[in-house]
Amino acid sequence: MKLALAGDTMLGRGVAERIATQGPDSLFAPELVAAVGEADLCVLNLECCISERGAPAPGKVFHFRAPPAAAEALAHLGVDCVTLANNHALDFGPTALLDTFAHLESAGIAWVGAGADLDRARAPAVLEARGYRLAVIAVTDHPADYAAAPRRPGVAFADLWRRHLPDWLPEATRGLHADALVTPHWGPNMLAEATAHVRATARALLEAGAMLIAGHSAHVFHGLDRRVLYDLGDFLDDYAVNPKLRNDLGLLFLVDLDGSRLEAIPLKLEFAHTRLAEGDDAAWVRQRFHEACAVFGTEVADEDGRLVARWR
Repeated sequence: MKLALAGDTMLGRGVAERIATQGPDSLFAPELVAAVGEADLCVLNLECCISERGAPAPGKVFHFRAPPAAAEALAHLGVDCVTLANNHALDFGPTALLDTFAHLESAGIAWVGAGADLDRARAPAVLEARGYRLAVIAVTDHPADYAAAPRRPGVAFADLWRRHLPDWLPEATRGLHADALVTPHWGPNMLAEATAHVRATARALLEAGAMLIAGHSAHVFHGLDRRVLYDLGDFLDDYAVNPKLRNDLGLLFLVDLDGSRLEAIPLKLEFAHTRLAEGDDAAWVRQRFHEACAVFGTEVADEDGRLVARWR
């Protein structure tokens, strides 16, 4: 069993314009689609709503809303499940969030980390392939005002800066009869390594029964620790590029769920389009991933343009 993991995927603004002019199949290079196709399941963080309705949430600088055809783009890539537990799912209010559910459902894509009420926002999504069951659990530590309530749509929010996990989070990993992937949206933006509270939360989630943790939020990929990918980095967007942190370079992760092999494929994020990285870009990604993994004592090998390590 192989799981593809991709980070922050934003399909609004310039990406939405590309969908309108070139079609939903234009966002990902064919060789990237083929790489995702090697996996039995694919999960990514969808950092926008999918809707044509709603009004921008007050007090925010950035508002991300994708057109309905964005769901077709995700289906074309081969996405099985998205996490909506992040700080952009409610950028255009609860109506747009509910539309997001409908568009994902019509494309045959599951979602987790948001819902029409609190219970549904916190509920895992259980994915199945070839007799294997994977439970995906999503949570975000910001913003608190996007949190779902018993009678209000929203996201699965938890104050992960606290010393202990909220009771509902470890409880979500129990009694599922499936391996648990926990995918948190945590920590500040544009940091090259995980903060102390993120590392502490990861340890607590592992102790609670998570098989694998795959985080996001920083917009740059981090190193691999045992059973923890602290940040998957960005996957598709129209963002400005930080020349030092190189958020225009990323990784697609392929995780062998039966064994311990992880493959990381270097990516180049162009404006509203993602392809495999080449030349100096690929070399930068290789060096950065080697260095980030060395912090945790994780050895990385180069094999035919892919970065290979043991994840457990």
